[in-house]
Amino acid sequence: MAVKFTVTERNNPFQSQEPKKWYALAKSAGDTTLRTLGKEIAARSTVSPADTQAVLVALTEVLVEHLAEGKIVRLGDFGAFQVNLKSNGAETEAKFNASYIKGNKVVFRPGIDLREMQNNLKYEKV
Repeated sequence: MAVKFTVTERNNPFQSQEPKKWYALAKSAGDTTLRTLGKEIAARSTVSPADTQAVLVALTEVLVEHLAEGKIVRLGDFGAFQVNLKSNGAETEAKFNASYIKGNKVVFRPGIDLREMQNNLKYEKV
């Protein structure tokens, strides 16, 4: 299998005066639901699809709780989730307060299996 991509012409956001260039965009091949994942995992184990889906739902809930507490959530070889912040700068550390924080995002750092998959991906232009 190969990751399909298209190309699009865009300005370089860091050098807007430069001519536009063409960049790759990954093309989605659809999506997979939690229910489908639960069934596929159950087919590879001795656990029922309902039990597997219940565990995945609980994992999502617990993940949210721990991330909201500021923890890094490490899921073994799968990878790690962490909250990162975007903020404006303050002139001094003493002047910095929470109002300088302008947003957040959840960052995922893949584990060894996903990194190996990334290193071995093939690409196909569509």
